[in-house]
Amino acid sequence: MPIKSHKHNLDTFEYQSGFGNEFSSEHSKYSDSLPKVQNSPQKCPHGLYAEQLSGTAFTAPRTENQRSWLYRILPSVVHNPFVQYKNASLFTNNIGCTKPNPNQLRWDPFKSFPDPTKKEVNFVEGIQTISGAGDPQTRNGIMIYVYTFNKNMTNKAFFNADGDFLIVPQEGALSVTTEFGKFIVAPGEIIVIQHGIRFSVDLLDTTSANGYILEVWGNHFVLPNLGPIGANGLANPRDFLTCVAWFDEDSINKNEEFTIITKYQGELFSSRQNHTCFDVVAWHGNYVPYKYDLGNFMVINSVCFDHPDPSIFTVLTCPSLKPGTALADFVIFPPRWSVQENTFRPPYYHRNCMTEFMGLIYGSYEAKEKGFQPGGASLHSMMIPHGPDASCYENFRNATLKSERIADNTLAFMFETSLGLSITDWAQEHNVDSDYYKCWQGLKKHFLE
Repeated sequence: MPIKSHKHNLDTFEYQSGFGNEFSSEHSKYSDSLPKVQNSPQKCPHGLYAEQLSGTAFTAPRTENQRSWLYRILPSVVHNPFVQYKNASLFTNNIGCTKPNPNQLRWDPFKSFPDPTKKEVNFVEGIQTISGAGDPQTRNGIMIYVYTFNKNMTNKAFFNADGDFLIVPQEGALSVTTEFGKFIVAPGEIIVIQHGIRFSVDLLDTTSANGYILEVWGNHFVLPNLGPIGANGLANPRDFLTCVAWFDEDSINKNEEFTIITKYQGELFSSRQNHTCFDVVAWHGNYVPYKYDLGNFMVINSVCFDHPDPSIFTVLTCPSLKPGTALADFVIFPPRWSVQENTFRPPYYHRNCMTEFMGLIYGSYEAKEKGFQPGGASLHSMMIPHGPDASCYENFRNATLKSERIADNTLAFMFETSLGLSITDWAQEHNVDSDYYKCWQGLKKHFLE
């Protein structure tokens, strides 16, 4: 039965719950739109077209196979040829020729672009590339972006022919329309739009919005295995929400121009057609867009001593071909109790065979309360040391330990990857906190105290 989401008071849409489920949905006015028993009858109900959207190879094992059947007014193939899309000046996947930078990096908030008094850009045009690794042609790698936009995608839709988008709103709730239906996604939630699914992003109740995007090529996000934790904990499958069928009834009989934008092999293209792509009356399958409220994450933590590895905060993971090693992890650091005894409670100093990109949705991150601002980010590359700043270390080294709440009114996250990331020239020159390294310079020698 469809349920409501209450993260945002303007979210009046209905959703279905579960992760990886076999869903089915029909528009409420056409409740007999799904064919019975078969997927592709000679004539579909109401004269609809059957179209399969495959997220995995046909021959993938049943436990991994992902596909959905869409029953639409016109099939997606009805469009004009694609041409180069010119309206995204700060978007690129071509970063292989950038010079390596091993330094710890921190960025001030990415909110200065666009200036609404000078330029209007939609969601796609407002995507700025920060870093990445791999190749969308061979489909192995990731990209990290920030977005900031101040214009709706009127009569436009986007699909990613390269991989999946995990979108993290930081400021401004999003109204997201997909082929499968509609979502409201507020800061504190995420939405995953999988490979090939068409969608459009509009502003909900603000004049602009910004946030972060993690893109993965070559695999899909899954829930991490729980191992000794057992059957329950971390992100529970029932808390993931997907939409119910919806189509644009106002547009189906209009001959309005509609633009399809795609990211294909790392570049943007567009195509025009005379009908909306949001014309799916019914659908069924397990290859769907979905959202998740990060406030539903069940935190697992130490109740005796030491600071556990941050892997206990993994919401979603995209596995690589190497067992136990992620192409990308999405990790959060939510409000929680800290109770460990005789322990340095913040994150330990660390050198990692993974690369860590951190963002702050709101609040103040406990290990770096100064300088790390909501809407900003940091990058600690492979094997480059990092950890709490000097003031954090001294404060917690001498603190009287007691049970306490930490990270209240704070939500930080991390994109972690086993790949070594290149950084775009733009990201190395704009919004960079050039004094970031100084946050560790005050660390003192305590030897033989």
